[in-house]
Amino acid sequence: MKRKIQFSLIYRDMWQSSGKYVPRVDQLTRIAPAIIDMGCFARIETNGGAFEQVNLLFGENPNKAVREWVAPFNQAGIQTHMLERALNGIRMFPVPADVRRLMYKVKKAQGVDIARSFCGLNDHRNLELSIRYAKDAGMISQAALSITHSELHTVEYFMSVVDKAVEYGADEIALKDMAGVGRPKTLGKLVYAIKQRHPNIKVQYHGHSGPGFSVASALEVAEAGADYIDVAMEPLSWGMVHPDVLTIQQMLKDADFDVPSVNMKAYMEARALTQEFIDDFLGFFIDSKNRFTSSLMIECGLPGGMMGSLMADLKGVHQGINMALKAAGQSELTEDELLIKLFDEVAYIWPLMGYPPLVTPFSQYVKNTALVNVLNLAQGKERFEMIDDNSWDMLLGKAGNLPGKIDPVFEKLASEQGREFYTGVPQEAYPDVLEKYRSEMEANGWETGRDDEELFEFAMHETQYRDYKSGIAKKRFEEEIAKLKTPKKSVAVNEKQAPNRSNYSKKEPAPETAMIAFLLYTLNAGNLNKAKPISNEPDVWSRIGYWRSAKTIHVNYEQADVKVIFENTRELEYEFTINGTSCTASLLNIETGEADVRINDDGFLAKISKGDGGLSRVTINGKSFDMKRNDLLPGGMAVSGSDGASDADANSVKSPMPGKVFKLNVKEGDTVAKGDVLLVVESMKMENRIVSTRDAVIKKVNVALNDMIEAAATLIVLE
Repeated sequence: MKRKIQFSLIYRDMWQSSGKYVPRVDQLTRIAPAIIDMGCFARIETNGGAFEQVNLLFGENPNKAVREWVAPFNQAGIQTHMLERALNGIRMFPVPADVRRLMYKVKKAQGVDIARSFCGLNDHRNLELSIRYAKDAGMISQAALSITHSELHTVEYFMSVVDKAVEYGADEIALKDMAGVGRPKTLGKLVYAIKQRHPNIKVQYHGHSGPGFSVASALEVAEAGADYIDVAMEPLSWGMVHPDVLTIQQMLKDADFDVPSVNMKAYMEARALTQEFIDDFLGFFIDSKNRFTSSLMIECGLPGGMMGSLMADLKGVHQGINMALKAAGQSELTEDELLIKLFDEVAYIWPLMGYPPLVTPFSQYVKNTALVNVLNLAQGKERFEMIDDNSWDMLLGKAGNLPGKIDPVFEKLASEQGREFYTGVPQEAYPDVLEKYRSEMEANGWETGRDDEELFEFAMHETQYRDYKSGIAKKRFEEEIAKLKTPKKSVAVNEKQAPNRSNYSKKEPAPETAMIAFLLYTLNAGNLNKAKPISNEPDVWSRIGYWRSAKTIHVNYEQADVKVIFENTRELEYEFTINGTSCTASLLNIETGEADVRINDDGFLAKISKGDGGLSRVTINGKSFDMKRNDLLPGGMAVSGSDGASDADANSVKSPMPGKVFKLNVKEGDTVAKGDVLLVVESMKMENRIVSTRDAVIKKVNVALNDMIEAAATLIVLE
């Protein structure tokens, strides 16, 4: 008799390659009938992970999205399941127990059948509460193993977690091969061991395609006794997501398994709708590299689901790294070279950090630490000079037990920074908070919602929920999409012929005009000496992450710092705000030492040369202005007659990455000691502490709370 294999569609996970958004609820409910009519899915993963958070980023209600999205599957008898991160719930950092408990009650009431729960460290203590809370709420509890590949992650290691999960009452076990680095034979042995020891436990396999093992792995786990295989669909299958259902279905059919047939008419309809959603707006946020498998993923072990945010983060620090390399007389890196350097750094530091399985949020912790290391090394600094607090919590044991021993370098750093290692149960470090949020909702006149679902959402995603309630999130999203969809005029830069300057303004320029011309030149200096026009393709990745939507630069002019807020609306087009006055500006042409610019309706030719005292001189219509950008690293600008260097300010505290000023702990005149936290920059989904490197007095604070900043921006000046 043929053994039956069933399929689960991971439609939610398919959109993670965008790094930011998923289809809106109206789009999801449109595609649900086609997915049902395909007739091949016993289950579908509908929510969890970042699904609800990104709905808030739309400015839409995630609870409405979950209820309307799961309803047709409930009616069709197709099981729905969610993904949750145990101690971290459905966010990036630990969740108090009362919020975790409420999550399962809310999701069951909304129609979700199965809770797939994973601990990124495979600490069974974190899974225990997930299993208990899910079953108390009437859900099926599926405990997931975070699969990775190392000398520590053996079948015996994983079975020790399985045994505990079954002891706690788990109904099912999932193999969450989030990076697709599990080796097929080893995964088969693991499934066989589970089935031998716990024959009544159902096993589901979830494997991404990134490194290319997933099809072979699906066959191996099926042969070993797996009950469900997770699949995706074109046009978003493969790449950093899952294999397409057609391939897996045909492979297993050939291997003599009893597999469901696929209604191809419905498949093509679902496929077309998915493409329609991509064309609508999601395609603006999907990096082309995420559409392909890559054996480069094997060594670093990073999961495909985070590649969208990873590529955005790389683009955010790329310029800063190259500026530092250039200043040090080293060769600059292309984006691909930087990607490989990051992969190499991840592979190097992963064992040092105790071999945490590279799954959310720990993949982000390791990746962010590696990225900051790459930046610091380019600037001549040491590794691990800055580690965010969430990563420290992992290293110190507050997130659970790491599979391996951490390197002594972290023990030394912890001692120097007064950090203590934690040996207790992770959940006990995070006290209950629901009543605090309930009281605030009552004070604001906010409804706690059906089954307290709005209370849950506020407690789980506080920052995003506030932006949703205020309307800021909806406004931000609509403006972002409108800019990306606006057709652009062709702008040729650096072509052989000189631009037509006959109609340029002859009026005397104001200092603000010179500042804007200076910024247009320095922001685009990377396009100097190119023989072809700048590409007109949308630079959508510069817009991933809300902190990249607006930026702040300080220009030093006449011994005063002038704050300039700017937004890159389209390629070579900007909006600037100086001293409360806003204008539009565009770069028409750039050559070494000169820039043709248009500010509002006036055209100008600006000549940029080396001035006195490390300043740059901007000359427009015969009038000169001396100024400098406070955020540029040495060698960060090319000007006529300049050797490309500027005076390094040893007293400047610079941002190692683009981000948002999340906390500001000092003001001018404060005395600080070495190691004191001056401010916190929110970047790459983490809170990154910027500390003083010595005892000092704060001379100047160049930023304010919630300012958007660029990499290498001077944040604080010390006496």
